[in-house]
Amino acid sequence: MSEPTTWTSEELNRVGAEDELRIASFRLDDTLRDPVTIWVVRHGDHLYVRSVNGRTSTWFRGAQDRHEARIYAGGFEKDVLLVETDDINDEIDAAYRKKYGRYSANTINRITSPEARAATLKLVPRP
Repeated sequence: MSEPTTWTSEELNRVGAEDELRIASFRLDDTLRDPVTIWVVRHGDHLYVRSVNGRTSTWFRGAQDRHEARIYAGGFEKDVLLVETDDINDEIDAAYRKKYGRYSANTINRITSPEARAATLKLVPRP
């Protein structure tokens, strides 16, 4: 796997502004799984996604095969690495609450639950 790259300002703005993105993880044989719709949040110069149903969700388990996916958002598609992270979950929670605050408290509580927090993935552009 190549060294990770960084997002351009345009990519961060376009993807970070989307309420949802479509993401399809790669299988071990290099084919793409069916894309799922997932909420994306920007925190600083990084983009994050979470599985609302945690690490046992079908999508998250599939993403663990290769830790690579293709995203579709903001009018473009890009291959990304899926990097597990848990070091700034409180800040990511705050970003989710701010961005999606118009949704019900129940919805926000699901995306900031311990299960969802444990399934936080940082999206890193693949070179």
